[in-house]
Amino acid sequence: MWTVSAATIAYCSKKIRTEMDDRKIPLMGVLGAFIFAAQMINFTIPVTGSSGHLGGGLILSILLGPYAAFLTIASVLVVQAFFFADGGLLALGCNIFNLGFFPAFIAYPFIYKKIIGGSPSPTKISVASMAAAVIGLQLGAFGVVVETVLSGISALPFSTFLIIMQPIHLAIGVVEGLVTATVISFVYKAKPEIMLSAMESRPIGVYPLRNSILGFLAVTLLTGGVVSWFASAQPDGLEWSIRKVTGKEKLKSSEQGLHSTLATIQKKLAFLPDYSFKKTPETKPTEPRTPRAASQEQKTGEKKAAGDKLGTSISGLVGGMLTLLLSLLIGFLVRRRAQTSPI
Repeated sequence: MWTVSAATIAYCSKKIRTEMDDRKIPLMGVLGAFIFAAQMINFTIPVTGSSGHLGGGLILSILLGPYAAFLTIASVLVVQAFFFADGGLLALGCNIFNLGFFPAFIAYPFIYKKIIGGSPSPTKISVASMAAAVIGLQLGAFGVVVETVLSGISALPFSTFLIIMQPIHLAIGVVEGLVTATVISFVYKAKPEIMLSAMESRPIGVYPLRNSILGFLAVTLLTGGVVSWFASAQPDGLEWSIRKVTGKEKLKSSEQGLHSTLATIQKKLAFLPDYSFKKTPETKPTEPRTPRAASQEQKTGEKKAAGDKLGTSISGLVGGMLTLLLSLLIGFLVRRRAQTSPI
């Protein structure tokens, strides 16, 4: 899957050399940062005891086109895996494919664009966003099930895992559809040229993007810096599904070979693991618990909670900026190569 995703990245890079204008590169950066921050917000799925988060691939596809969208979502996932230990390095190829390929190359062209047609309207945008988000996420969830079983490492039974994964991701897909419809409807009212240029694979033209870029940047800072405090602590759809099948939220990973090597690399690179400061081992008190000690423990707990919020805010801001820079770097490198290539 690393090879498949790398080949898709190479193909998308080749396509945007000729199809994307330079003025869209800053948009790639701020949208990548926005999706990074938005993915930090896990929302609770009522009754289930599970949570979900925005995938973001469909939003990127609608506003950037599928090729730039795939490169941008890859940037988001690379930053998450290497610097925040969110997703294993060995699984990165799978994650990029599931969150990038299905929304960009299946849900967007075959569902969203077909419903929108040649005359977008608020109703069409809402219906298309909902349908494409749900189907794209269902395909992504199915991909996880197939990849997990074919890996030969886990003992998760295909049918049981599938029956649990698909319904919970249907609920998550509905929420993603609502968020996607809201974001796209707002952009279409404020700056329809962005969406239309992506749909028609043409440059934006002379229309200014400064306000749109600043607007997304402001929302990114607010989301990553503040709203991220209120993310649900419930296990996400995948962890919840694994727990339903095995009784545990995570599969036991191998402690040898490539798994161990990549885990060690990730541990060294991730300076804000799980979107917080690195934890120091806690020491248990050896003396009897006195009222004074209890008061001190309460103060320590309050400081820890404040530290967790600060760590989350810093993670949202730093991660967003790293994603912005990586997306910009990819865009500039691709466009520079296009400019220096022989005719």
